[in-house]
Amino acid sequence: MQKLSFYSALTVLFISFGAFVTEAPKPKLQWSSLTEVEQKLKTAPRPVLIDLYTDWCGWCKVMDKKTYSNKDLIEYLNNNFYLVKLNAETKADVSWKGKTYKYNASYKTNEIALMLTNGELAYPTTVIIPGENDAPQPISGMLEVSEMEMLVKYFAEKKFGVQSFDDYARTFKGNWK
Repeated sequence: MQKLSFYSALTVLFISFGAFVTEAPKPKLQWSSLTEVEQKLKTAPRPVLIDLYTDWCGWCKVMDKKTYSNKDLIEYLNNNFYLVKLNAETKADVSWKGKTYKYNASYKTNEIALMLTNGELAYPTTVIIPGENDAPQPISGMLEVSEMEMLVKYFAEKKFGVQSFDDYARTFKGNWK
């Protein structure tokens, strides 16, 4: 029988130990349906962020991979917003605030997407609903992490309706990368 050298034994030990070490789970965004969010808003109001996307949209996929994977953004969004990921082309009926939205074949989109974007469809679109009685605020296009940081902090810090976004942007100092 051949003996293992000290270093060989140590290597085997480290390799074996490594099999038991697991990485901490990566943080994930806590997406909900509009119905779930509507229920949550009744007891704990906070802004709503809707990621309005389509399956065919390349920039939507880039935003998922590049922006929505940032750990600082994930933590901030999960703590300060209710999050909805909504396929604008869903053929399923979508209910929101007592109204049912249906698929509109002539626009090839669900009517809720038309309502959320004021009829200006573009993908991706980040829609913020700041408060219960506030109109949706659609921001179209792919947003980088730094752009998203400024946007979500503007709404979460309740600057919307108090300070113009341009004034807020002039003094904003972001630190997410």
